Amino acid sequence: MAELATIARPYAEAAFALARDGGALPKWAETMSLLAAVVADPKVAGAVDNPKLSSTQKQSLFTTVLGDKLDAGTTQFVKVLLEADRVKLLPQINEHFQALKRDNDNVARATIVSAFPLTDQQRDELKGALAKRYGRQIETVEEVDASLLGGARILVGDQVIDRSVVGQLNKMSRQIKA
Repeated sequence: MAELATIARPYAEAAFALARDGGALPKWAETMSLLAAVVADPKVAGAVDNPKLSSTQKQSLFTTVLGDKLDAGTTQFVKVLLEADRVKLLPQINEHFQALKRDNDNVARATIVSAFPLTDQQRDELKGALAKRYGRQIETVEEVDASLLGGARILVGDQVIDRSVVGQLNKMSRQIKA
């Protein structure tokens, strides 16, 4: 998996530079997400893997599926990926591209894993506290894991804030054993 991310990174960085320099980051971000979703479709993946189809035919497939969502820049980007046989990396390229965009926009992604679904008030309070702590706007992804018993575990980048009941019990257990 790390190898795919390593291969995808230069393509994502190049796409990001093109989008940023062209003043079209939001449009590219949307198109990159669409391209990743299209490539994830089993029928499209089968066509992309078909050695009987030329890269021009595969390019036509993307143009047909996405229509006016592809502009000249993104069309050229897809062409480069097809010619280098890297179009299957679009999900990884998109992931890295979106991370670069968030960094550019001063946004951090927080994954909040809680024992129960968050209320709007809880979500807003958490986002406010995280924004204050990290000095960035916060984009959240929420997951529910009943095994936490209560509280939440929050992941921001490579940092983990564990305020779950299970996490606190484990911490107490380690302290008692020490």
